Amino acid sequence: MRFVGNVHSVAGPLRSRNWPNGQLAGRARSAMLASDITTGSAEVTQRCNWVSSDALAQYHDTEWGVPSRDDQHLFEMLVLEGAQAGLSWSTILNKRAGYRRAFDNFDIDKVARFTPKRVETLVADESIVRHRGKIEAAVTNARAVQQIQAEHGSFANFVWSFVDNTPIQNEWASYKEAPAATEVSDALSKALKRYGCKFVGSTICYAFMQAVGMVNDHETTCMCRARCAALGKKPRTRKAGGAGQPIGQ
Repeated sequence: MRFVGNVHSVAGPLRSRNWPNGQLAGRARSAMLASDITTGSAEVTQRCNWVSSDALAQYHDTEWGVPSRDDQHLFEMLVLEGAQAGLSWSTILNKRAGYRRAFDNFDIDKVARFTPKRVETLVADESIVRHRGKIEAAVTNARAVQQIQAEHGSFANFVWSFVDNTPIQNEWASYKEAPAATEVSDALSKALKRYGCKFVGSTICYAFMQAVGMVNDHETTCMCRARCAALGKKPRTRKAGGAGQPIGQ
């Protein structure tokens, strides 16, 4: 998920400021969306200020920034981040169930076997983004991930090696300070492209890193920041299909 200033990004957004999904016009409402959550003796209600809907709040509270080392989930997020190019993350979240059905719950081996006929079926499937290039890229990327798994033991081993297996902990007072891409996302993008991956530009890779917890970009006042940081101190395998409980619960 990617935002730039007050303009939603495209496949490689206007490379100035990286904002995650949602409508920025509604960010002032994020405080009202935040429900009281108690952690220990401290009561916190503040989320990152890009949260502008209940759906985004659910995603932010349970998944975004949580360290993931599950290959199936990592592949899902790689596909979904690529699918977002030119669209809002809210659009992708609304179609997530459709994507899971259409792409066999992101089973890497099954997607790698998709035939041209299956691709044609998906191009006509209104429950996903009907973009031939993005659909074909998902199949291509599944085959690339298979090769990566064969060479590195797992897709997780490969992507996490770019951060020395430890999440990068940033300290942004405002998410407007976050970059659209970094040297690490540049390196990950180049490495994925060497394996033949598509829709894996540096900005998409940085959004992927944020989503799967390779980088903790929760704002310093966000109720999820400390919990994501704590989860990053030890390997955490998450089930494919996303978490259903608030981070740290």
